[in-house]
Amino acid sequence: MQRVLVRVRNESGFPLPTYETVGAAGMDIRAAISHPVALAPGEWKAIPTGLYIELPFGYEAQVRPRSGLALHHGVTLLNSPGTIDADYRGEIQVILINLGKQSFIVEPGMRIAQLIIAPVTPIEWVETEVLTETARGTGGFGHTGT
Repeated sequence: MQRVLVRVRNESGFPLPTYETVGAAGMDIRAAISHPVALAPGEWKAIPTGLYIELPFGYEAQVRPRSGLALHHGVTLLNSPGTIDADYRGEIQVILINLGKQSFIVEPGMRIAQLIIAPVTPIEWVETEVLTETARGTGGFGHTGT
């Protein structure tokens, strides 16, 4: 499998993200904070990661929630998936929200999100007055029943 080379500046004080298993699509990214940060129920905060990346043009990075935080604590991400464009050079931050019923503490070095690198396919719009007919047509939300 071909690997994409991504330049990274790591100011987190923690190791670079890695794939935890052979078939993993995402790499866990960590909270680069010096002291614990509390999230009350319903509260959200941008948590720094200390990571700055230089993606090759034609790629994006997606920041996605960690399933364990969501299931066990009700903690997920706003703006999910977050998109990091190839021309962005700032620090990656993760907008965590606590949808749980109890306060949640983000600890220094805690794995808070997943980072996925994916190709981007540029498109060119072709304006038209008529779209090709399909069996589904304009059927949207819940159109197939329960």
